[in-house]
Amino acid sequence: MHPSRFRWNLGPNPLSRLLQAKRDARTAVLDLTESNPTRAQLVYPAEIICGALADPRALLYEPAPAGLAAAREAVANDYYQGQTDPSRILLTASTSEAYAYLIKLLTEPGDEILVPRPSYPLFEYLAGLESVRIAHYPLLYEGGWSIPMEAMAESITARTRAVVLVNPNNPTGSFLKKEELGPLLELCLRHGLAIISDEVFSDYGLAADPRRVRSLTQVDETLTFCLSGLSKVSGLPQMKLGWIVTGGPEAERGQSMERLEVIADTYLSVSTPVQHAAAALLKIRAGVQEQILRRTRRNLAALAESTSTGANRTLQVEGGWYAVVQTPRIRTAEEWTLELLERCDVLVQPGYLYDFDREGLLVFSLLTPPEIFDEGLRRFVQYSGE
Repeated sequence: MHPSRFRWNLGPNPLSRLLQAKRDARTAVLDLTESNPTRAQLVYPAEIICGALADPRALLYEPAPAGLAAAREAVANDYYQGQTDPSRILLTASTSEAYAYLIKLLTEPGDEILVPRPSYPLFEYLAGLESVRIAHYPLLYEGGWSIPMEAMAESITARTRAVVLVNPNNPTGSFLKKEELGPLLELCLRHGLAIISDEVFSDYGLAADPRRVRSLTQVDETLTFCLSGLSKVSGLPQMKLGWIVTGGPEAERGQSMERLEVIADTYLSVSTPVQHAAAALLKIRAGVQEQILRRTRRNLAALAESTSTGANRTLQVEGGWYAVVQTPRIRTAEEWTLELLERCDVLVQPGYLYDFDREGLLVFSLLTPPEIFDEGLRRFVQYSGE
């Protein structure tokens, strides 16, 4: 009855089953995977947020496929500091929806998009629901992460239509470097590929780096689409407001924007209240980001110190909310996570969820409240024999 695009195993995996059993037994689990900022004990300016959502202009429905002009101007002038024209911006309900729009725009059924490996386990679902295939290009780790352009080139086929960058990557935390940008643009121009640059974590660089490319919004050599939204920018995933910034040669950019508006007009998914609140919700981001950066830097330092000697090793992370730890390969990542949860009541994520190509990698959320992170880390180090 259901089409072949629903090819995924929808049942719970062993880790999910064990976690549910722990919760059913009311066991206190130390969750080191917390990625929801609204559950991470941050302090939000509730009066400003609620006041912005009470704007009486929200009582009038004014459908605008690309988004209300005032909201697009807020994104352009506040978030991008006037460096991006509002006419290049299209609002969406989320970054996931932005991906779906772009896949519709750029591909036919059976086409391919290139995504990094490892990366967040979302692309296969988004592409599969559009009857598009995923191909991978690797991220290489040699004391730091890099994109081997030769390997990316080898992954391109006649059906490839776009390259996805996650900048910084989730979960590796690696940014695109200036020395990588030129070869990337040349490769995309040669093969006629668009670039989709997911920049939701770009505000969360953990240390300064002059080699870093923070955003591709000023790239006009080839067709580009830069994604972000309130979920990470202001720590407000429940507000459901994202955006696409279009770039590239003027003619191609204009045609893409026209077609994106047709797609968006079909759904009109962005709510009026959040669009009127956008300016205020963007203005609170400095206070929220300061808390998140303080938290992630603090937890990363604790993790790095705890794994500086012995068998575990924290891989280099440049930005974002996650860190990857290499554990002894005496167990698979799944075995490590199951044993940590079963015996220590500590929840971490196995690397295979992010499509790592080697074993023993565990993913920790640096957004976890410190008291939970410290106790969970202590139990992890004790159990793993550090």
